[in-house]
Amino acid sequence: MGGLHLHFLGHSTARVELAGHTVLTDPLLTARVGPLRRMVPAPAPETFAGVDLVLVSHLHGDHLHLPSLRLLGRDVRVVVPRGAGAWLRARGFAHVSEVLPGETIRHGALRVTAVPALHSGHRWGPRLTHGPDTAAVGHLITGGGRTVYAAGDTGLLDTMWLLGERGVDVALLPVWGWGLTLGHDHLDPADAAEATARLRPRVAVPVHWGTLALPGVERLPRMRRLLVEPPRDYAAAVAARGLDTAVVVAEPGRPVPLPEPAGTTS
Repeated sequence: MGGLHLHFLGHSTARVELAGHTVLTDPLLTARVGPLRRMVPAPAPETFAGVDLVLVSHLHGDHLHLPSLRLLGRDVRVVVPRGAGAWLRARGFAHVSEVLPGETIRHGALRVTAVPALHSGHRWGPRLTHGPDTAAVGHLITGGGRTVYAAGDTGLLDTMWLLGERGVDVALLPVWGWGLTLGHDHLDPADAAEATARLRPRVAVPVHWGTLALPGVERLPRMRRLLVEPPRDYAAAVAARGLDTAVVVAEPGRPVPLPEPAGTTS
């Protein structure tokens, strides 16, 4: 798609190559995070080589994962929600930028704008009181005439209509999580289809599925289904609504085969 290349590395992690830069969203690159085990192979080092910008949507451990950030190197530029910078710098990361919804940073030929997300932003989730607490965000990544929306974790928001008015080429939309049920402020396949109706992207790529599970739970029939079905259910919901968005399902760890721009001939 006109110089845009995507690779879905699993969970909420996508490699976005755009306008001469390589961006990684919510890096989770290891075989486990806390009690959660990876159900697919961890990304090979070459899939996250050359990253020069990291976008962190919120501070939960499966999105701001310190061991994965260390694999990228402590000098990589990391963009976090405002209020988390000092906490991350204290852990040895030298190049940290902070954003609130509505704020934009420039990174070479890229513009990255933080946009609202409806999700807990506390480091340890909503039930504990220690650790930084920030607003969760999504990101608009713009460069080379293309815009990618990385939603992070979020529930449905009226502001998605406004993002649709701005124009989104590719939306990276969560469609499930890592458990048998979803907590508050997540998108399931039906809600992700509603988000698609509001955003009206040319292409949507389902993420945040098929990657993590608790040990033992993955053997349950329902969990086995939830590791594979949410993106297909989402694609079916988008088709049933007659939306113009093309849904491209890529398995965790695989490149995303984006359609060619309109008017391109082979």
